[in-house]
Amino acid sequence: MKITYNENREIVEAIRKGLQKKEGYCPCRLEKTEDNMCMCKEFRDQVADPEFEGYCHCRLYHKEK
Repeated sequence: MKITYNENREIVEAIRKGLQKKEGYCPCRLEKTEDNMCMCKEFRDQVADPEFEGYCHCRLYHKEK
């Protein structure tokens, strides 16, 4: 398993700016809840699945098998 940033630097830069504005909460989510703190619960759950390969919701991170 390997987790990396998205290869597209523009996406990474935009998401990082959004994270700064929202104090570490996913910029793609409306609510500021613990589950939406980056790295969000949705992606952490996906990472735990050995069969999952793909991007997190906001496309900042990518998991490879």
